[in-house]
Amino acid sequence: MSGTDGIARASHERGRTAARRRLPGVLLALFGTLLLTAGCGLGGFKGVHGLPLPGGADVGEQPYTVKARFDDVTDLVPNAGVRVNDVPVGRVSNVELTDESWQAEVTMVVNDEVDLPRNALAKIEQSSLLGEKYVELYKPPESEASAERLGGGDLIPLERTGRGPEVEEVLGALSMLLNGGAIGKVQNIAEELNKALDGREGEVRDLLSRMDHLVSELDGSKDEITSALDSVNELSAELRQQRANIDTALSDLEPGLRVLNDQREQLVTMLESLDELSGVATEVVNSTRKDVLHNLRNLQPVLRNLAAAGSDLPKSLEILFTYPFTDGAVEGIKGDYTNLHIDADLNLSRVTENLGRSRQPLLDLPNESENSQLPDLPLPLSGGDPPDPVAPEGSGSGSGGGANDRPEEGSSPEDGSSDDGGPLGFLFGGD
Repeated sequence: MSGTDGIARASHERGRTAARRRLPGVLLALFGTLLLTAGCGLGGFKGVHGLPLPGGADVGEQPYTVKARFDDVTDLVPNAGVRVNDVPVGRVSNVELTDESWQAEVTMVVNDEVDLPRNALAKIEQSSLLGEKYVELYKPPESEASAERLGGGDLIPLERTGRGPEVEEVLGALSMLLNGGAIGKVQNIAEELNKALDGREGEVRDLLSRMDHLVSELDGSKDEITSALDSVNELSAELRQQRANIDTALSDLEPGLRVLNDQREQLVTMLESLDELSGVATEVVNSTRKDVLHNLRNLQPVLRNLAAAGSDLPKSLEILFTYPFTDGAVEGIKGDYTNLHIDADLNLSRVTENLGRSRQPLLDLPNESENSQLPDLPLPLSGGDPPDPVAPEGSGSGSGGGANDRPEEGSSPEDGSSDDGGPLGFLFGGD
C-alpha cells in the first residue's frame, strides 16, 4: 500500500508541474488572439485610453456631449472625471487642439440628469495635492444664470473656462518668496511694529474701538450709501447722455475765455477803479449822513400829506390833463367834436402876480395855516391880504358865450360871491 501511494503521488506531482508549464503559453495565446480580434474587427480602437475604467461615473443611458475650450489643460487626459459640486457626473471623452486657434478643446460626456444653465462655467481642478485632474462644472451667479438648459452639442467658450493653480506654480512662488522675496524682512517688520506699539496699547485699543464704531456706522448707513452711489451713477449716465452738449458748451466757452484773457489788464484796472470809487462813495455817505437824515425827516410830512390825500390827487391830475373837457363833459356832448375858444395870457410878470394874489397856495408852506405839518423854515414870506387880481388881456369865449361876457380889466367879483378860479385859477388870475 505504501508503494502504490508513493507512485500515485509522484504521478500527481508530475501532472501539476506540466500544467504550470503550459499555463503561460495558453495565456499568451489567448492575449494574442484578443489583440488580433480587436485589431481586425474594431476600426475605431485608439489604444488603452479608449477602454473604460472601472468605478467611473455613471453617465446614464442617454448622456449628452458638451465641449469646452481652454487656454491650458495641463495634464488632463481622456477618461478624466467630470464633476458638479464634487459629485462625479461624467467623464472626458477627448482632448484635442482646435483647427482655427491654438486652444484645447475638451469633449465631455455628462449624465442626462444633470441640470445646468446654458451659460455654465468650467474649470480644471485637482482632487488632491498629487491627485488626478478633473473638470468641474458649476453655475454662474443667480443674476446671470440663463433660463435655458445646457444640452448636447453646446460649447462653453474660452471666456467661461479656467484652471486652478498647479503644485509646481505654488512651490515656485513659495521658493521665490523664501529665497529672493521679502520673507527676510518679516522680522524687521515685526520689530518695527513692536517699537511703534510699545507703550501705546491704550491708544491702539481706542483706535480699534473707533474703527469698529465707524464700520458699524457705515454698515448702518449702507442703504444711504447705496442710494448715493445710485444717484451718482444716474448723474454720470445723464452727463454721458449730455456729453455732446457739454463738449459744445466747452468749445463755445473757449473764445469767451480768450477774450477775458486778452482784456485782463482792463478788467484789473476796472476793479481797481471800482475799489477807489467805493472808497470815495463811503466817504461821501459818511460825510453827508446827517444831512441826508435831516432831509428825509423834513420829507416825512410831505409824504404823510400825499398819503392822506389818497385818491384826490389822481382825480385832480385827471381833471388837470383833460381840462376843460373832463370825462363827464365828454359824455354829455352830442357828436364827435366841439368848439372851444380860450385866451391865455402867458406873460411871465402877469403869471407871477396871479400866483401872488391867489387865495389857494401852490404849496403848503410853513406858518401859512394852522393845520400845516411842515417844519418851520426861515423863509422871507410876507403876510397880509393879497392885492386885487389883475385880469388877463384879451378875450375868450366858449361854445355858449362871446367876447363881451368876460369881466373888464381891473374889475372885481360881485359882493358875496366865492370864485376860486377853477383848477387853473392860480395861473390865469383866479382868486
